[in-house]
Amino acid sequence: MTDTRTPAYRPIPSDMGIPFIGYAKEFMQDPMVFATTLERRNGPVIHTQIMGQKAVVLLGPDANQFVLQDREGNFSSFGGWDYYIGQVFPGAIMSMDDPDHRFQRRIMQQAFKKPALMAYIAAMNPRIEERLSHWRPRSDYKIFPGIKKLTLDLATSIFLGEEIGPDAERMNQAFIETVDAALAYIRKPVPPFNMWKGMRSRAVLEDYFYRLLPKKRATETPDFFSQFCHATDEDGARFTDKQVVDHMIFLLMAAHDTTTSTLTTMFYALGKHPEWQERLRKESLSFGKPRLEYEDLEKMESLGWAMKEALRLYPPLTSIPRRVSRDCSFNGYFLKKGTLVGVYPIHTHRMPSLWTCPETFDPLRFSPERNEHKQHMFQWIPFGGGAHMCLGQHFADLQVKAIMHQILQQYRWSIPASYTMPYQHVPIAKPKDGLPVRLEYVAKDRQATPA
Repeated sequence: MTDTRTPAYRPIPSDMGIPFIGYAKEFMQDPMVFATTLERRNGPVIHTQIMGQKAVVLLGPDANQFVLQDREGNFSSFGGWDYYIGQVFPGAIMSMDDPDHRFQRRIMQQAFKKPALMAYIAAMNPRIEERLSHWRPRSDYKIFPGIKKLTLDLATSIFLGEEIGPDAERMNQAFIETVDAALAYIRKPVPPFNMWKGMRSRAVLEDYFYRLLPKKRATETPDFFSQFCHATDEDGARFTDKQVVDHMIFLLMAAHDTTTSTLTTMFYALGKHPEWQERLRKESLSFGKPRLEYEDLEKMESLGWAMKEALRLYPPLTSIPRRVSRDCSFNGYFLKKGTLVGVYPIHTHRMPSLWTCPETFDPLRFSPERNEHKQHMFQWIPFGGGAHMCLGQHFADLQVKAIMHQILQQYRWSIPASYTMPYQHVPIAKPKDGLPVRLEYVAKDRQATPA
């Protein structure tokens, strides 16, 4: 006889914080401390409130796999992300569900296949060299704005086939304000609050792309903007102007903001650990050439470990939201349809049960001799996982290595031992003070005293 009784579920511990606000302040200040504190008090599954939204926090690699791999179709990416980015990044592939996600991802993947990546590194190398030629030794050179200008310039030239020129500063500020609006507590575009600034900046970005559209529609060129303008769906229909602009704004943001975050945290870690900076410099110099080629990327072993370690300690996205699209359960806890859930890469990345001395910068944990990141396939997830895994992860690897290879050969930097980087963890991780470093030339014939 079949047992039709409803299974007994464990009650999810509730920890709501301050009425209406919840743990918004704690989450914004430090998602790692926020998640760890909730776990210590309640366990790895917690019903809480963040940014005016009630949600279930799911912690640990098993939770990451259950939500992100989503083999049973229990979760909606659109339902998770729309509250945060729906106004400023509508139509973003990150927030799409199938079948739209599957189809549009298939088209966008063309921008990140090997032939495209080989062309990208050849195109970006001279631009990196030109940009770095303007860096001068200083005792307080701010790394974050310098890197952000560089990565935005690379992204526009590669994906748009355009030089951003005099629009650079305006576009840079527009991306900053648009991203910051994602976690605006006041969700309506009322001046002078962040959502209003974000929507104003969104209009700036739209204007830029709509002005380029007629030219991109008229002639097919190798850049991704043009390719997307001429792409067709299964019925032979082209994407609308709005779809093209929505995708390009999000692509350009993702292609430079997350790489900027990664490079900045690498600068911080390598400034704090000069022995690793020298190790990577020696590795780059061993290639005997100022620019990397595509075939060199896999040979940059130590640089690859350092990048992975920076992403472990400081993932650009500290949490990933989803909305439950059908009743389901996890480890004996019932998750009702419509519930907002969140997994926390930054928490899993520092779990003592998975990592040796998790607070320590130790790139060798990613070496073949240790492979600490391979104990669970969802313990290291800076690029997410499952069907929505970041499309640009190989582009990010290429860009970080190409940039760091040139920087390491030209510059040495240091950070005072007493300095701790003040960090804005959300929506995309970055230093609050721009990360000032003491920057010097490496080459003897270019020695200069920092100002």
